[in-house]
Amino acid sequence: MTTQHIVILGSTGSIGQSTLDVISRHSEVFSVYALTAYSRMRKLARQALAHTARVVVVPSDAHRTEFLEHWPADRPRPEIRVGAQALSDTVSDTDVTTVMAAIVGAAGLPSALAAVHAGKRVLLANKEALVAAGALFMRAVRDNQAELIPVDSEHNAIFQCLPEGMKAGDHNGEDHGIRRLLLTASGGPFREVPLADLDNVTPEQACAHPTWKMGRKISVDSATMINKGLEVIEAHWLFDMPSRHIDVVIHPQSVVHSMVEYQDGSILAQLGQPDMRTPIAHALGFPDRIDSGVGMMSLVQMGTLDFEAPDLARFPCLDLAYQALEAGQSACITLNAANEVAVDSFLNHQIAYTAIPDVIAACLDRLSDQALPTLDSLEAILDADALARHEATRLCRHRAGV
Repeated sequence: MTTQHIVILGSTGSIGQSTLDVISRHSEVFSVYALTAYSRMRKLARQALAHTARVVVVPSDAHRTEFLEHWPADRPRPEIRVGAQALSDTVSDTDVTTVMAAIVGAAGLPSALAAVHAGKRVLLANKEALVAAGALFMRAVRDNQAELIPVDSEHNAIFQCLPEGMKAGDHNGEDHGIRRLLLTASGGPFREVPLADLDNVTPEQACAHPTWKMGRKISVDSATMINKGLEVIEAHWLFDMPSRHIDVVIHPQSVVHSMVEYQDGSILAQLGQPDMRTPIAHALGFPDRIDSGVGMMSLVQMGTLDFEAPDLARFPCLDLAYQALEAGQSACITLNAANEVAVDSFLNHQIAYTAIPDVIAACLDRLSDQALPTLDSLEAILDADALARHEATRLCRHRAGV
């Protein structure tokens, strides 16, 4: 296996930490070129020290000072780069071969797109790159001969079940004999909670995912199942499949990570423990298989695997995502931006859990007739994102009585 020099965008988050765990098991083929973080400077310093990172990227001069406060005086320090542009510059460095794009939210889009423009191997864990900019992003992948490997457990599972030789971004999955993609969902912590009780759920309850260990924002997204809606939009762009051929199935055990159904009636599924090190190791090692640190799974002990259709009355955000995909790119941008604002407001105890889909739906309705420029550039996409965030913030403040 050729040595890979890796940039981890968002190294202090759960995906970044799991990536470093896998890398540490294969130091002979993986080296850490750069690590980036938004706020956790103590953890970033510890990571950079442990993995001898050549570069770290931090948001501001104040963060640079904080990082240095946690760096041992007797150890050579990495190059410290500052600011959002430094993220894009770093992934474009000549020595970089591989970029783990794990910054959460629309903030991760510019650097992920920069890695694609630089023709790197991009391990994509940032949903928003495709949700907000799917056409632009996938065109850049093809034009710059970048290699795109999905890291989300569901899309990585589909990637593993694709026909031999088919890559993410290949035109028309249907031409490869694929009939349908089936994305599995755990159903989150509120799958069986009475609908009348959802008004009163707390951020702590929403973040208590039954099977996966994730950050707070993505945990809420899983509870509302908008994460699955965003994954439907991602799957549309990754595998060139229309929304009518992408189904969501609730699977509480989180053992089957997703499936591909073929024209002959065969269904191929990827199974594994609910541990993100498995798709991360697959993406890092591809096309080889490498040790992830995940132990063996006992299907006998598991016993049964359950599947059910999602209840859209319980999970209205999933329906909103399908509607946005059918409506077009500006609606997808609005969906994602409004959700980020609404989830942040919920986590800060400013709006109720059940207000999240209401805010998203109102933004989609209010901005549906908004005159927007052609969304053929990163700047235009970010402008549309800012517009949606402004409207969502206004709606959340109104609900909070601010």
